[in-house]
Amino acid sequence: MASRESQERLAALLAPDTTVLLTVECQQGVVGPDSALPELAAAARSSGALDNIARLVAAAHESGVQVMHAVAESRPDGRGANRNARLFRAAARLPVQQHTGTTAVRVAAPIQVADEDLVVRRLHGLSPLAGTDVDALLRNLGCRTLVVTGVSANVAIPNAVFDAVNLGYTAVVPADAIAGVPAEYTPAMIRNTLALVATVTTTDDILGRWKEPRRRAGPDVAPTPTPA
Repeated sequence: MASRESQERLAALLAPDTTVLLTVECQQGVVGPDSALPELAAAARSSGALDNIARLVAAAHESGVQVMHAVAESRPDGRGANRNARLFRAAARLPVQQHTGTTAVRVAAPIQVADEDLVVRRLHGLSPLAGTDVDALLRNLGCRTLVVTGVSANVAIPNAVFDAVNLGYTAVVPADAIAGVPAEYTPAMIRNTLALVATVTTTDDILGRWKEPRRRAGPDVAPTPTPA
Protein backbone atom coordinates (compact mmCIF):
# COMPACT_ATOMS: atom_id res chain seq x y z
CA MET A 1 0.00 0.00 0.00
CA ALA A 2 1.30 3.47 -0.89
CA SER A 3 2.30 5.73 1.97
CA ARG A 4 0.25 8.80 2.80
CA GLU A 5 3.14 10.96 1.60
CA SER A 6 3.24 9.23 -1.81
CA GLN A 7 -0.56 9.47 -2.11
CA GLU A 8 -0.43 13.20 -1.40
CA ARG A 9 2.37 13.63 -3.92
CA LEU A 10 0.39 11.76 -6.56
CA ALA A 11 -2.69 13.88 -5.83
CA ALA A 12 -0.62 17.03 -6.33
CA LEU A 13 0.83 15.71 -9.60
CA LEU A 14 -2.63 14.84 -10.93
CA ALA A 15 -4.36 18.16 -10.28
CA PRO A 16 -7.00 18.32 -13.05
CA ASP A 17 -6.15 21.86 -14.17
CA THR A 18 -2.52 20.97 -14.94
CA THR A 19 -2.83 17.35 -16.06
CA VAL A 20 -3.42 15.89 -19.52
CA LEU A 21 -4.28 12.24 -20.16
CA LEU A 22 -2.64 10.94 -23.34
CA THR A 23 -3.76 7.77 -25.12
CA VAL A 24 -1.17 6.44 -27.56
CA GLU A 25 -2.17 4.53 -30.71
CA CYS A 26 -5.40 3.23 -29.18
CA GLN A 27 -6.86 2.99 -32.65
CA GLN A 28 -8.87 0.27 -34.34
CA GLY A 29 -6.08 -0.76 -36.68
CA VAL A 30 -3.74 -1.33 -33.74
CA VAL A 31 -5.82 -2.55 -30.77
CA GLY A 32 -9.16 -3.29 -32.44
CA PRO A 33 -10.57 -6.66 -33.56
CA ASP A 34 -9.14 -6.22 -37.07
CA SER A 35 -5.71 -5.05 -35.92
CA ALA A 36 -2.66 -5.06 -38.15
CA LEU A 37 -0.87 -6.34 -35.03
CA PRO A 38 -3.13 -9.05 -33.59
CA GLU A 39 -0.65 -10.14 -30.91
CA LEU A 40 -0.41 -6.61 -29.58
CA ALA A 41 -4.19 -6.14 -29.77
CA ALA A 42 -4.68 -9.38 -27.84
CA ALA A 43 -2.21 -8.27 -25.17
CA ALA A 44 -3.92 -4.89 -24.79
CA ARG A 45 -7.30 -6.55 -24.32
CA SER A 46 -6.42 -9.66 -22.31
CA SER A 47 -4.25 -7.69 -19.87
CA GLY A 48 -7.12 -5.29 -19.15
CA ALA A 49 -5.04 -2.35 -20.36
CA LEU A 50 -7.59 -1.21 -22.95
CA ASP A 51 -10.45 -1.37 -20.44
CA ASN A 52 -8.34 0.56 -17.92
CA ILE A 53 -7.60 3.24 -20.51
CA ALA A 54 -11.35 3.56 -21.14
CA ARG A 55 -11.92 3.93 -17.38
CA LEU A 56 -9.25 6.63 -17.15
CA VAL A 57 -10.70 8.52 -20.13
CA ALA A 58 -14.20 8.41 -18.62
CA ALA A 59 -12.91 9.65 -15.26
CA ALA A 60 -10.92 12.41 -16.96
CA HIS A 61 -14.07 13.59 -18.72
CA GLU A 62 -15.91 13.71 -15.39
CA SER A 63 -13.07 15.43 -13.53
CA GLY A 64 -12.22 18.10 -16.08
CA VAL A 65 -8.88 16.57 -17.07
CA GLN A 66 -8.02 17.24 -20.70
CA VAL A 67 -7.82 14.08 -22.83
CA MET A 68 -5.58 13.85 -25.89
CA HIS A 69 -5.53 10.93 -28.32
CA ALA A 70 -2.33 10.38 -30.32
CA VAL A 71 -3.00 8.49 -33.54
CA ALA A 72 -0.43 7.11 -35.99
CA GLU A 73 -1.50 7.08 -39.61
CA SER A 74 -0.17 7.18 -43.15
CA ARG A 75 -1.16 8.45 -46.55
CA PRO A 76 -2.13 5.79 -49.10
CA ASP A 77 0.80 6.94 -51.25
CA GLY A 78 3.19 6.78 -48.29
CA ARG A 79 4.43 10.33 -48.73
CA GLY A 80 6.28 11.68 -45.72
CA ALA A 81 6.48 8.33 -43.94
CA ASN A 82 9.73 6.99 -42.51
CA ARG A 83 11.59 4.20 -44.29
CA ASN A 84 14.78 4.36 -42.24
CA ALA A 85 14.15 1.43 -39.88
CA ARG A 86 13.12 -2.18 -40.17
CA LEU A 87 9.93 -1.47 -38.19
CA PHE A 88 8.63 0.96 -40.82
CA ARG A 89 9.39 -1.38 -43.71
CA ALA A 90 7.60 -4.24 -41.96
CA ALA A 91 4.58 -2.04 -41.18
CA ALA A 92 4.27 -1.10 -44.86
CA ARG A 93 3.72 -4.79 -45.71
CA LEU A 94 1.00 -5.46 -43.10
CA PRO A 95 -2.46 -6.48 -44.39
CA VAL A 96 -4.14 -3.66 -42.43
CA GLN A 97 -2.80 -0.18 -43.12
CA GLN A 98 -3.34 2.86 -40.90
CA HIS A 99 -4.49 5.07 -43.76
CA THR A 100 -5.82 8.55 -43.11
CA GLY A 101 -9.61 8.67 -43.10
CA THR A 102 -10.17 4.92 -42.68
CA THR A 103 -11.71 3.08 -39.73
CA ALA A 104 -8.23 1.83 -38.81
CA VAL A 105 -7.29 5.25 -37.44
CA ARG A 106 -10.44 5.77 -35.35
CA VAL A 107 -10.06 5.50 -31.60
CA ALA A 108 -11.04 1.97 -30.60
CA ALA A 109 -13.82 0.85 -28.29
CA PRO A 110 -14.39 0.84 -25.39
CA ILE A 111 -12.65 4.24 -25.28
CA GLN A 112 -15.13 7.09 -25.69
CA VAL A 113 -13.99 10.27 -27.45
CA ALA A 114 -15.70 13.44 -26.17
CA ASP A 115 -16.16 16.67 -28.08
CA GLU A 116 -13.60 18.39 -25.87
CA ASP A 117 -10.91 15.77 -26.52
CA LEU A 118 -8.00 16.62 -28.79
CA VAL A 119 -6.97 14.11 -31.48
CA VAL A 120 -3.43 14.57 -32.77
CA ARG A 121 -2.38 12.61 -35.86
CA ARG A 122 1.14 11.96 -37.07
CA LEU A 123 2.41 10.72 -40.42
CA HIS A 124 5.96 9.90 -39.39
CA GLY A 125 8.27 8.75 -36.66
CA LEU A 126 7.92 6.70 -33.50
CA SER A 127 6.83 9.23 -30.92
CA PRO A 128 3.50 10.98 -30.37
CA LEU A 129 5.40 14.07 -29.17
CA ALA A 130 8.47 14.56 -31.35
CA GLY A 131 7.67 16.49 -34.52
CA THR A 132 3.94 16.80 -33.73
CA ASP A 133 1.65 19.49 -32.31
CA VAL A 134 1.45 17.76 -28.92
CA ASP A 135 4.07 19.82 -27.08
CA ALA A 136 2.63 23.17 -28.17
CA LEU A 137 -0.89 22.03 -27.30
CA LEU A 138 0.21 20.84 -23.86
CA ARG A 139 1.88 24.17 -23.11
CA ASN A 140 -1.16 26.12 -24.26
CA LEU A 141 -3.29 23.96 -21.96
CA GLY A 142 -1.05 24.72 -18.99
CA CYS A 143 -0.05 21.09 -18.66
CA ARG A 144 2.60 20.12 -16.14
CA THR A 145 1.81 16.41 -15.76
CA LEU A 146 1.29 14.02 -18.66
CA VAL A 147 -0.39 10.69 -17.94
CA VAL A 148 0.78 8.28 -20.64
CA THR A 149 -1.34 5.26 -21.60
CA GLY A 150 -1.70 2.96 -24.60
CA VAL A 151 0.62 0.92 -26.80
CA SER A 152 3.17 -0.23 -27.24
CA ALA A 153 5.46 -0.66 -24.28
CA ASN A 154 8.06 -1.74 -26.85
CA VAL A 155 8.33 1.52 -28.80
CA ALA A 156 5.78 4.35 -28.65
CA ILE A 157 5.21 4.44 -24.88
CA PRO A 158 8.89 4.78 -23.88
CA ASN A 159 9.32 7.32 -26.68
CA ALA A 160 6.42 9.36 -25.30
CA VAL A 161 7.70 9.20 -21.72
CA PHE A 162 11.28 10.13 -22.64
CA ASP A 163 10.13 13.01 -24.84
CA ALA A 164 7.77 14.29 -22.15
CA VAL A 165 10.54 14.28 -19.55
CA ASN A 166 13.01 15.91 -21.94
CA LEU A 167 10.48 18.66 -22.61
CA GLY A 168 10.05 19.38 -18.89
CA TYR A 169 6.76 17.58 -18.14
CA THR A 170 6.30 15.14 -15.28
CA ALA A 171 5.32 11.77 -16.72
CA VAL A 172 2.91 9.48 -14.90
CA VAL A 173 2.46 5.92 -16.16
CA PRO A 174 -0.38 3.70 -14.92
CA ALA A 175 1.34 0.33 -15.28
CA ASP A 176 -1.93 -1.51 -15.94
CA ALA A 177 -2.94 0.86 -18.75
CA ILE A 178 -0.08 0.15 -21.18
CA ALA A 179 0.66 -3.02 -23.12
CA GLY A 180 3.38 -4.55 -25.26
CA VAL A 181 4.59 -7.87 -26.65
CA PRO A 182 5.48 -10.34 -25.41
CA ALA A 183 3.29 -9.76 -22.34
CA GLU A 184 6.17 -10.30 -19.90
CA TYR A 185 8.18 -7.53 -21.57
CA THR A 186 5.88 -4.78 -20.30
CA PRO A 187 6.54 -5.18 -16.55
CA ALA A 188 10.26 -5.53 -17.28
CA MET A 189 10.25 -2.28 -19.28
CA ILE A 190 8.33 -0.51 -16.51
CA ARG A 191 10.58 -1.78 -13.73
CA ASN A 192 13.93 -1.30 -15.44
CA THR A 193 13.34 1.77 -17.59
CA LEU A 194 10.15 3.77 -17.13
CA ALA A 195 10.33 3.72 -13.33
CA LEU A 196 13.62 5.62 -13.57
CA VAL A 197 12.05 8.63 -15.28
CA ALA A 198 8.29 8.50 -14.59
CA THR A 199 5.95 8.14 -11.63
CA VAL A 200 4.59 4.61 -12.01
CA THR A 201 1.19 4.00 -10.49
CA THR A 202 -2.09 2.15 -11.21
CA THR A 203 -5.39 2.99 -12.82
CA ASP A 204 -7.21 2.73 -9.49
CA ASP A 205 -4.77 5.10 -7.79
CA ILE A 206 -5.34 7.71 -10.49
CA LEU A 207 -9.11 7.23 -10.37
CA GLY A 208 -8.96 7.79 -6.63
CA ARG A 209 -7.30 11.16 -7.19
CA TRP A 210 -9.92 12.20 -9.76
CA LYS A 211 -12.98 11.31 -7.67
CA GLU A 212 -14.20 14.87 -7.20
CA PRO A 213 -15.78 16.23 -10.41
CA ARG A 214 -14.19 19.48 -11.51
CA ARG A 215 -14.35 21.29 -14.81
CA ARG A 216 -11.53 22.99 -16.62
CA ALA A 217 -12.20 26.54 -17.73
CA GLY A 218 -12.73 26.80 -21.47
CA PRO A 219 -9.93 28.11 -23.70
CA ASP A 220 -11.82 31.31 -24.46
CA VAL A 221 -12.12 32.38 -20.83
CA ALA A 222 -9.77 35.30 -20.36
CA PRO A 223 -7.83 35.65 -17.11
CA THR A 224 -8.85 38.36 -14.68
CA PRO A 225 -6.66 41.41 -15.44
CA THR A 226 -4.24 42.52 -12.79
CA PRO A 227 -4.59 46.19 -11.78
CA ALA A 228 -1.71 48.34 -12.97
